[in-house]
Amino acid sequence: MKRFLKIALLCVLGLVLAFFALTWIKFGSLIKGSASVQKLDEGLYYMEYKGDDGFAELMENGGGRSAEELVSYVMNFLSKGYYKAPAASPAAAQYGCSALTAKTPDNTVLMGRNFDFDYATAVILHTIPDKGYETYTTFNVDFFGFGENWLPEGYPNQYMALSSLFFALDGINEKGLAVADLMAGDNAETHQNTGKPGVTTTSAICYMLKKAATVDEAIGLLRGVDMHSDIGAAHHYAISDASGRSVVVEYVDNEFVVVETQAVANHYLCEKKLNAGLVPGDHRYEQLCAKLAETDGIMDRSQFEKAVFSVSQPENGDFLGTAWTMVMDLTNPSVTYYSRRHFDKPFHFELTRSK
Repeated sequence: MKRFLKIALLCVLGLVLAFFALTWIKFGSLIKGSASVQKLDEGLYYMEYKGDDGFAELMENGGGRSAEELVSYVMNFLSKGYYKAPAASPAAAQYGCSALTAKTPDNTVLMGRNFDFDYATAVILHTIPDKGYETYTTFNVDFFGFGENWLPEGYPNQYMALSSLFFALDGINEKGLAVADLMAGDNAETHQNTGKPGVTTTSAICYMLKKAATVDEAIGLLRGVDMHSDIGAAHHYAISDASGRSVVVEYVDNEFVVVETQAVANHYLCEKKLNAGLVPGDHRYEQLCAKLAETDGIMDRSQFEKAVFSVSQPENGDFLGTAWTMVMDLTNPSVTYYSRRHFDKPFHFELTRSK
């Protein structure tokens, strides 16, 4: 009897261990990623993920043409097929931003970016994927649609924050490519339907950073997909690389337009819609261009940071202002974050694979 009981207990223990082993094989990377969440500052969180990030499979299966399609895929990835997500769509929103790229006297290339919004809580996601380049990306958790005042705190919410694997508003990769999304100036949505794999504005940033090392490669990737606007508005991308090349990609009547520029804010720069969306009294783009002209486009890091900080937006009533600022070194790939204009409180991250 005692021997039978011992054998039975060993069998049960073996089944339990096998269950946990299989669970870890399936969910281990996700569990470790969700457990990594840290609060860095007011409105700023950090997490990291290593392993299969699901993005290659997404694109192999045609990508996603809407937030609804992406939500379904994301929930399937995070649950490994055990959960089917209900239909969901993020609310329409308008946000202002600015970006600048310049070289330093020692030929280091820097790109800066301010993300300005009524309300925002940022998640910085450090991803080292099985397929693709190492990245640091940022997303506003209010765009997840998880509910009012939702924060990536407590394990269930930390797990859901891994949705950031598929959505980004800006970021940098190990090759020194940097991308930022900015509102373009009107509500003209882009919806290309040519039979190519589909991406949305924010998923396309993840796609570019995982696959492209240069501006030309990023442009090539965008030409190979059908773009679909997120959150009911027009967007344009500021894209820069370690060579110092800097462009803005815009969409006009579903057509792809590339403009060579080192500065960008929230109005169109292409000839067909030049200055559309430029608000009277908004001098951010003008200020950035003036700084470039004063220095012949060459700034040391201190000058560059001052230029980027100078066009950040203060809190004003219900307007939060600049939710986060990034200063990215594209030559020695790294990024420094500042939350809510706390410019005395930097958070610096290196891209380890570039070393």
